[in-house]
Amino acid sequence: MIAAPTVDGEAINPLRAGLPPSDRIEEPCSIVFFGASGDLFKRMLLPAVYSMRLNGTLPTDFALVGFARTTYDDDGFREYCRAQLDAFMPDDKKPEGSVWDDFARRIRYIAADFKDTADFVKLKNLLARNDEEFGTGGNHLFYLATPPPVFPEVVRHLKNAGLDARDDGAGWTRIVVEKPFGIDLESAQALQREIEKVFPEAAVYRIDHYLGKEPVQDIIALRFANTIFEPIWNRNYVQNIQITAAESIGVEERGGYYDHAGALRDMIQNHVINLLALVAMEPPVSSHADDIRNEKSKVLSAISPAAYDEVADISARGQYGPGVIDGQPVKGYRQEDAVAPDSNTETFAAVRFCIDNWRWSGVPFCLRSGKRLARKVSEIVVTFKPIPHRFYGASTDDIEPNLLVIKIQPDEGIAMRFEAKVPGPKDHVRSVYMDFNYGTGFGVVSPPAYERLIGDAIRGDQTLFTRWDAVERAWQLVTPILDVWTSSKDFSFPNYAAGSQGPPSAVKLFPDWRQL
Repeated sequence: MIAAPTVDGEAINPLRAGLPPSDRIEEPCSIVFFGASGDLFKRMLLPAVYSMRLNGTLPTDFALVGFARTTYDDDGFREYCRAQLDAFMPDDKKPEGSVWDDFARRIRYIAADFKDTADFVKLKNLLARNDEEFGTGGNHLFYLATPPPVFPEVVRHLKNAGLDARDDGAGWTRIVVEKPFGIDLESAQALQREIEKVFPEAAVYRIDHYLGKEPVQDIIALRFANTIFEPIWNRNYVQNIQITAAESIGVEERGGYYDHAGALRDMIQNHVINLLALVAMEPPVSSHADDIRNEKSKVLSAISPAAYDEVADISARGQYGPGVIDGQPVKGYRQEDAVAPDSNTETFAAVRFCIDNWRWSGVPFCLRSGKRLARKVSEIVVTFKPIPHRFYGASTDDIEPNLLVIKIQPDEGIAMRFEAKVPGPKDHVRSVYMDFNYGTGFGVVSPPAYERLIGDAIRGDQTLFTRWDAVERAWQLVTPILDVWTSSKDFSFPNYAAGSQGPPSAVKLFPDWRQL
């Protein structure tokens, strides 16, 4: 029996043996959060940065700058940050002791008017002081955590204040842009025109937090580090591919936003289409960010946008009504706060795409996302073609097609369904599963997506960020559907009960959805 590897006499997980002890980012920088008094900052971004500090992955020499309309001085903003960390960090990561003291002294704040260049000049002066006091090396990471209409204003005033992009050996400037990147094709193109006046593509990091989830990052490794999959990853062996992003919750406090967005804009156009690109792309020539993003762009360009008269054939929409979730009654979408009582906004969207290339010709890619469904699950299911001939003549059992399931959330892992003979003299066959879980397999909890993505932005690694050509193509693909849906009323709404599998029209679109 082979002994488990040890470090200082302590046994370690063999799957982690030989890995470097720390992934610390060595390059110093100031991180500026525009919209630092908002919900995204306090719930996600601030906890991600503090967790990176606790984990030893944040640069030793860094500073955090909040930039927002709310009135704080530096000390007041530090107290605000501490209160949010107390509220949103787990008990073993509360802000205390010398780590918090060092983190807190690096926090600065500017109470600002986003329309006033003078406040951006104050920011420029503060960043220069950070370089002197904290050794941040002239490196600036700007994070747009504001409402999307503010994005162009921030970009323009950064240029006016002399804080536009550079990478001149004396420091770099990069900008992280949150989703949504536009609300339709036209607005996305307008936003891109504003950004490219100030920042080249190499300095723009369009963030999609789904791409920071561990199983999503592993799609490339699963496909291209395993010879058992690549030979069968094509139309000859694959029957269909399903991508699901389902939630059991409703719109919660986001009714006002969601009633102007809907499931197609909110999830399909970005998260789900990004997953499709990773699953379907050709092998990149290297692991360099642009080599990977080139292939994602190519495969999206092989999908033809639907003609307007085809929309009904390739899509389905739904809106939840009252129902039961976890044994408790819940209200319908039209009864949610800040939602119009006759709203025609979809809370469920499904689309069937076909990729017109050699690898995938004839294979349907079925995408769905919705709220108030039977359970919370995000997954990619590759269904392989059935066996060509059944020689188990004595058995009346159905032989199910093989499945490969990439589990994104809430469980993170990979499962495979295959057929096995039931022990005994008869030729009975049953489906069985092999199931790998990242947490139990590697003995660690995957870091939240924002930790990985903020770290990559500081490193200058754009692999998990979306390039403009892919964003534009995604909008082109959903635009005909959006146009038809916004110009016509669905009189069946609400057409699925909360806690169900979704609307009947989704089953008509694709009868073989995996049960939620």
